[in-house]
Amino acid sequence: SPHSPPCVPTPGVPVPTHPISQQLQLTEEEKRLLAQEGVTLPHTLPLTQAEERILKKVRRKIRNKQSAQDSRRRRKEYLDGLESRAAACSAQNQELRKKVQELEQRNGSLLRQLQALIKQTSNKAAQTGTCVLV
Repeated sequence: SPHSPPCVPTPGVPVPTHPISQQLQLTEEEKRLLAQEGVTLPHTLPLTQAEERILKKVRRKIRNKQSAQDSRRRRKEYLDGLESRAAACSAQNQELRKKVQELEQRNGSLLRQLQALIKQTSNKAAQTGTCVLV
């Protein structure tokens, strides 16, 4: 009826704080770890304090495992990046060494040409000077 009396708790009967028969949702990894530890949890909530502790421990293990995997992945990416940079620097170093060698050869060639020109001009100057003096 529209005017039914409000629900009054029965004295001595505890009022549930969780909805009755709420399902406990576990991931496959959580189920696997619980089984590995030989623990079975009820499929409905609420859990006892001991069951809550076990579930928290299992979830912490999963988080730690994921964190370790992430750390290894980041370290591998970092090392791959360093190896790639080292290879690029090594290739550039080889190119620069080759360039230095080419420039040193060119410089030596130009130096010999310059010395030959100086020798020629000094010989001509000496000849010209001799002619003038005579």
